[in-house]
Amino acid sequence: MPTTAPPPPPADVDGTAPTADTVSGSAHRLRVTLLMTGSCLPILGAVLIAPVLPKMRDHFAGVPGADVLVPMALTVPALSLALLAPFAGVIVDRLGRKRLLVVATVLYAIFGTAPLWLNSLGAIVAGRALVGVAEAAIMTCCTTLIGDYYTGRVRDRYLALQTMCASASATAFFVIGGAVGSAGWRAPFWIYAVSLLLAPAMAAFLPQPRPTAKIADADADADADADAASVPSTESRPYPWRQLAGICALTVFGALVFYTVPVEMSYLMDDLGVKATGVIGLATALASAATVTGAIVFTKLRRGPRLPLPAVFALCAAGFVVIAFAGNPVLLIVGAVINCLGTGILLPSLLTGAMSKLDHADRGRGTGLWTASFFIGQFLCPLVLLAVSAAVGGLAAAVGLLGLASALMAAALLLARHRAATGAGMPEAQTG
Repeated sequence: MPTTAPPPPPADVDGTAPTADTVSGSAHRLRVTLLMTGSCLPILGAVLIAPVLPKMRDHFAGVPGADVLVPMALTVPALSLALLAPFAGVIVDRLGRKRLLVVATVLYAIFGTAPLWLNSLGAIVAGRALVGVAEAAIMTCCTTLIGDYYTGRVRDRYLALQTMCASASATAFFVIGGAVGSAGWRAPFWIYAVSLLLAPAMAAFLPQPRPTAKIADADADADADADAASVPSTESRPYPWRQLAGICALTVFGALVFYTVPVEMSYLMDDLGVKATGVIGLATALASAATVTGAIVFTKLRRGPRLPLPAVFALCAAGFVVIAFAGNPVLLIVGAVINCLGTGILLPSLLTGAMSKLDHADRGRGTGLWTASFFIGQFLCPLVLLAVSAAVGGLAAAVGLLGLASALMAAALLLARHRAATGAGMPEAQTG
């Protein structure tokens, strides 16, 4: 490696020179805090108003179709996010991560607080769809910037931290939404204004990412540096569609696995005769804590070049099987904890697998595709379980079938990995 100083890096697409940075110090901690907080905003949009949906339904009881439109106010942002994240990724690559993140964070506050002064249920649902547009840009930008700022194990650690923050914030936002909602169904929408505090901080303290070099990572493997140095230029290098398509398809299924317990826990408890909301809330909190624990475990794994997806899907399958055959609430909670421990490892495994296939010039588009895949799975999760439950005669049986599917996925990934190792199957990069 030459010892002479490199020439100044070219200006970023936002118009300013990239800022040299480190992975320690107060500036680094502030940067991580801003990215993690920004990553929680789409989670806020997904769960904040859930506790006030009955009050919204009562308020709009005279509106035709209210029984459908009120639940849509909760779910339509996720659908918008899933449909638009790929386009957000293209814009990220062309216009710059930081600029789009700041603009989207401001728009998030504007669209998020719109129901405070809107009186039409249709207009509120439309405004919620626009919240999803802003969320698509925010999530894509935050994840892309993590990939820009860090490499190797440090990047993996912060992607896992992103999962931990999202899981913990989901529980916190549900509690906050319920508490604030006691003042009226409109009250929780004020919380969206918090992003107006984030936008100027992001503009001031997030450095421009380097398009030609990654920030030094003391923990990165030596072969990771060699790989980065050998990446061909974007003009001659084909976009990794085939490898990315595989991880995105796997992510849709992974999202079904990830969201089953958070979405269905209250119904599963109810089927076992548990009606007390406090007990159901405690069970959900324990499952959420297991997800956070799984993300912590991910950061401690001694991983080789391949991610532990077969073992993780097998662990998730074991949890689903325990849930399916649980005859009492305690056993149900045990199964949920086992499953969520696996999903806490699963999500960062899928995300780091996608990021490992992307160079700087492609990272926004690739992150957008991955984000879209994940939120498509989130949107489909309750619909799939509802359809399967109707077919097999109960939610517990449907969860059991999902456990069987997870076990088959684990076996398929293990077989693909074995075939790749022997040179008879798909390339290792495709199997994750």
